[in-house]
Amino acid sequence: MTKNRIEQHPVLPIVGKEEVSFYWNKEKLFAKKDEIISSALFANGIKVFGHNHKDDSARGIFCANGQCAKCTVIANGIPVKACMVEVQENMFIERVEGLPTLPDVEGQAQISDIENIETDVLIIGGGPAGLSASIQLNENKIKTILIDDKNKLGGKLVLQTHKFFGSVEDSYAGMRGMDIGSMLADEVKQSEYVEVWRSSTALYVFNDKKVGILKDGVYKLVTPKIILNAAGAREKFLRFKGNSLSGVYGAGAFQTLVNRDLVKPSENLFIIGGGNVGIIAGYHALQAGINVVGLAEAAPKCGGYKVHEDKLTRLGVPIYTSHSIVSANGSDSVKSVTIAKVDENFNIIEGTEKTYECDTVLIAVGLESVAEFTDEAKSAGIKVFAAGDASEIAEASSAMFNGKIAGIKIVKEFLPEAKEIPEAWYTKADILKSHPGELQEIETSTLEEGIFPVLHCKQEIPCNPCSTVCPEGAIFMDGDPIKGLPKYSKGCEGCLKCLTICPGLAITLVDFRKDKENPTVFLPYEVYNYSIQKGDKATCVDVDGNELGFFEVLGAKATKDSDRTQIVRIKASKEVAKKIVGFKIQTKKVSEQLFEKIPHDHIQDNEVICLCEGVTAGEIRELVRTGATDMNQIKAVTRAGMGPCGYKTCENLIKQIFFAEKIAQEDMVLNIRRPLYVEVPLGKFANGGQ
Repeated sequence: MTKNRIEQHPVLPIVGKEEVSFYWNKEKLFAKKDEIISSALFANGIKVFGHNHKDDSARGIFCANGQCAKCTVIANGIPVKACMVEVQENMFIERVEGLPTLPDVEGQAQISDIENIETDVLIIGGGPAGLSASIQLNENKIKTILIDDKNKLGGKLVLQTHKFFGSVEDSYAGMRGMDIGSMLADEVKQSEYVEVWRSSTALYVFNDKKVGILKDGVYKLVTPKIILNAAGAREKFLRFKGNSLSGVYGAGAFQTLVNRDLVKPSENLFIIGGGNVGIIAGYHALQAGINVVGLAEAAPKCGGYKVHEDKLTRLGVPIYTSHSIVSANGSDSVKSVTIAKVDENFNIIEGTEKTYECDTVLIAVGLESVAEFTDEAKSAGIKVFAAGDASEIAEASSAMFNGKIAGIKIVKEFLPEAKEIPEAWYTKADILKSHPGELQEIETSTLEEGIFPVLHCKQEIPCNPCSTVCPEGAIFMDGDPIKGLPKYSKGCEGCLKCLTICPGLAITLVDFRKDKENPTVFLPYEVYNYSIQKGDKATCVDVDGNELGFFEVLGAKATKDSDRTQIVRIKASKEVAKKIVGFKIQTKKVSEQLFEKIPHDHIQDNEVICLCEGVTAGEIRELVRTGATDMNQIKAVTRAGMGPCGYKTCENLIKQIFFAEKIAQEDMVLNIRRPLYVEVPLGKFANGGQ
C-alpha cells in the first residue's frame, strides 16, 4: 500500500487517512478514503488501465483533469474517467480492453422533473479567477452560484507548493499557491451570497438561456442572468513516436498525483517543455523524491522565468535547449526517451540523438483556454465574462487579479453606482500577465563587511515580495514597483525575511561580522527530503549551476517565520561567498546518456493524433494531401475526434498537420462542437440522475 505513497515532503503535511478496500480485476487492494480511482491505482503500482480498441496502445492517464478519456476504467459496471471518480468501499474496478460493454440499464431511467434554479450570476470554475470574482460578488450582495468539477476548490492553486510571484498587495506574492487556494476557498465558503457547488460539471449553455449542470451526479438546470467563465485551461498534446505509451502524460496530471494526492507516480522523469509549467513540475518532482533526468526545450531558451529555470539547474537537473523529443521508447510503458537537437525550423538534426533511461515523459508544451462556455453563452444571448486561463493563458497571480476585475465588472451590471475600476488596475493587470524580460548582467557586490543580501535576479518579471517585506527598506525595485529588478541600498540587519519569501530562491545573505576571510552564507532550501545537515560538505554552485567547490555546512533548519523554507548556513572563502546561490542534490549519474542504440526512422506517420480512436498522423496526412481541409470530413473517415473526449486533445494536432501541408487558416473547417462538454449517461437527463 505504501509502495508508491509519498511519506516525506518538505512542504506538504503527511496526514494519515482511513483506508477503504476495492477490487482491481478481482484483486483486493486498498485506497485512502475519498481518493480518486487513478491515484489509488498509481499508489498500488498500476499505471496501465487497459488497452485501446484499435491500436492496442496502453490506457493510463494523460490530463488527470477530466478533459481526455485515456484513463477510462469500468467501475461497478459503468465506464468512468478514473481521474474524476472517487473510490468507494468494495468498488469493483476493471480494465478496459477494447471497447467497453455498455451496462444493461433497461427500465432504470424513470422520467421525472428536473430542478430549475435561477441565479444572478453563475461562475463556472472554482480556481483563482472564479474565487476572486466570487469574493467581489459576495461583498456586493449579488446572488451567485459557483460550480467546480472537483471536490476541492482552488483549481491549479491546490497543486502549487512553491511560493508565488507577482505583487504582495494584489496576488499574495511570497505565499505558497496551495495556501492561497485554501485561504480564498475558505473565504468563499463562508459567503452569504455565494452558493458553492463542488463535484459539479457544466455540460452546456443552451439556447433557451439555461445551463445544464451535473451536480454530484444529479442533473439540474440553472438560469443565470450573467455567466463568468473561469473554467481554466487544458493541456496540449504533442506528436512523437511512442506518444500513446503508458507513462506519457501532462504536467498537470503529474502535479495532481504528487501534490494533491501524495502519490509517487515515477522514479525517473524526463520533461518536454521549458515554460513555467514544465520547470515547476520538475521542481515539484524533486520535492517528492523523484529523479529529474532532464528537460528538453525546442526553443533556443526556456520560456519560463529564469529564476525557475535556475533553481532546477542549480539542483543538478540538465536543461537541453534547442532540443525536442524524437520518441518515447517501450512496448507498453515508457522505458526511455530519445531527444535530439533541432534547427531554426524545429526540424530534427540527424545524428544528434541522445537516449536517457526514464519511466515517465512529462508533456508541458502549453495550454489551451477552455473557451466553450463563453462561446455558447454568447450564442444563447447571455451576458458573459471570462477570466483567468479561460480568457487568456497567464500565471495564477494574474488570474486572481483579473478575476477580481471581472467580479467588479459584473457587480457594475447590477449596481451601476458601484465603485469604478481604477485605470491603474488595468495597467497592473497587464504587468502581472506580462512575459519575462531580457536577461541582464548581475551586479557584483563589492561589500566585505557586515551582513547584506546578494540578489541573483537577472530578468524582469512581475515579482516584488523582497522589497515589500524588508523592514529596513534596504531592498528597492529599480524601475516599476512590481516588475523592476530588486536592488540593495544599505541598512540590512540580517532578519532573513527577504531570503525566505523570495519565490525564485534567488537571494542569499553573506555575513562578514564574525569572520572577514571566511564569511557565512545563508541559503534558502526547499527540497530537504534530500537531507543536508551540519557537518556535510555541499557542492556549491553559482547562479548558472557552475560548481564552485565543496564547502562545510554549519547548520540547516526551518524557522517559525520561514514558511517551511530551510535556511542552510555554509562557511565559504570570501572569494566565492557572494557567488554561491545553492548546492547540487542530484548526481550526474541520474542523467547519464544510454549507449543502447534505439532505431529511429524519423517517419512521423505513426505518431498518434487521436488517443481515443488511435488515429495516426499518417491517416490524417493522407486525407489532407487528397484535398481534405474539413475536420468533420476527416472525422467521418477516420473517427479522429469522435471519441469520448470530443477532440479536446487532437484538434490542435490536426491543425499542425494542416499548417505543415501549407493549408491556409481561412481554408480550414474546424470540427462542429459536440453539444455536451463531457459525456454523460442518458439516464441522467431522464430523472436528474436520482
